[in-house]
Amino acid sequence: MSRLAVLGLGAMGSRIALRLLDAGHEITVWNRTAERMTALAERGALPAHSPAAAAGRAEAVITMVSDPDALAAVLDGDDGVLAGLPRDTTLIQMATVGVAPVLRLAARLPSPEQLLDAPVLGSLSEVEEGSLTVFAGGSPERIARWTPALSALGTVLPVGPAGSGSAAKLVANSTLLGVLGVLGEAVALGEALGLPSGTTFEVLERTPLAAQAGRRRPAVQRGEYALRFALALALKDADLVTAAGTESGADLRLAAAVRSWFADAVRAGRGGDDYSSILAHIVESVGER
Repeated sequence: MSRLAVLGLGAMGSRIALRLLDAGHEITVWNRTAERMTALAERGALPAHSPAAAAGRAEAVITMVSDPDALAAVLDGDDGVLAGLPRDTTLIQMATVGVAPVLRLAARLPSPEQLLDAPVLGSLSEVEEGSLTVFAGGSPERIARWTPALSALGTVLPVGPAGSGSAAKLVANSTLLGVLGVLGEAVALGEALGLPSGTTFEVLERTPLAAQAGRRRPAVQRGEYALRFALALALKDADLVTAAGTESGADLRLAAAVRSWFADAVRAGRGGDDYSSILAHIVESVGER
């Protein structure tokens, strides 16, 4: 059993905390909205009044927040993680925030090797099932130390030093968002050319898009997109991908095009919808032109 703290109890963070509780670990939790700690406290988690207080109780602190600004808010200040983090405690950064903020964070720690850069691939169903992929960036010793605990969440894939986990997550997200964009345009093209929706999906299920076409077909045909991951957060991830391309000198013109679809959908008021509703937005937008 390990003493862990989970900071950020949104849809993913709360489920991560619950999985780790069920695995037998002692879990301290903190969230900006204190009410989100109640259900976990009823399951045995220990609420903390601040990120610093949570960090002071733990052998490892997990941050799972929405974006770089939210991460800075958790880390900084008199009550922030960095004010209360013991020198021998590991900081496991699991949010998707890009590479640069992670490298800046490593430089601010008493020892850069305290950081485990570990964003995850997967969403609500995967964390509930324990089938996430954890992209682990850090020293081999630090990764080995925390692999048993993180294995309660899924498969831990070592990818290199700190910063590599966040880089791997951007690579993975670029494919997922790109596939959704291509799938949306393919469905829109089928409609524009007069193919029945069912026929279009039968065709797509015989292409390299087969897995995604099969997975998304019921939602598209029902017009109902259960909320698993907000489209506004997908746009944040698309922004991180395109920014990484610009900063590294990689020519990511397809990623920029995909990002434009997500930005357009947010402007159209879909930011709070599930990110798979980008398919409906693309079909509707093509039909209007």
